[in-house]
Formats: sequence, C-alpha cells, structure tokens
Amino acid sequence: MSKYLLAYHGGDDLPATEAEQASVMAAWTDWLGTAGERLVDGGAPIGTRKTVSADGAVSDGGTALNGYSLIEADSIDEAVAFAKASPHLAAGGSVEVGETIEM
Repeated sequence: MSKYLLAYHGGDDLPATEAEQASVMAAWTDWLGTAGERLVDGGAPIGTRKTVSADGAVSDGGTALNGYSLIEADSIDEAVAFAKASPHLAAGGSVEVGETIEM
C-alpha cells in the first residue's frame, strides 16, 4: 500500500456564517471518516505563505494551494476515487493526487 498526498487548490472563500462553517466542517469530517485507517494525516488548511526561489529570493504568496491530506491506498486510481468525493470539489476547488515516494 502506498501513501498519496491530496493537495487542495482553489475554491470559494471560507463560509460566512457559523452555521455554514459547521456544515462545511461536518462534510469534511464525514468524508475523511470514510478513509478509516487509511487516513494517515487529515491535513490542515494553508494560511500565510512565502515562496523561496532557487536564487534565495523570498516573495509573498505562492500557488493556490489551500490545504492537504495524506492517505494510504492500493493504487493511484483508488486514491483518485476517494478524492472525487472531497467536499473541496463542491466549493469549486480541485484536488491534486500524488503518490509519495519512500526514500
């Protein structure tokens, strides 16, 4: 079994009301719960970012990376199938799925 990084990009801003926030959090909790023991790290949203270039220059911001999760799956297709049910997609975002390489 391999580990897969789910990288969340784009999507709508955070919900405006407490009720909307609770609904979104419940959707994420329910979805991540379906991974069971295959959930390695539920992840976290990404806040303030800086980008460091090869020449050492530092700039504010970065890509549209909003957060991540780490799961185990038997194949990338299985990981993609899991990602297709992500609540992030309902918010207009996308989920990039990548297999991590054991070093």
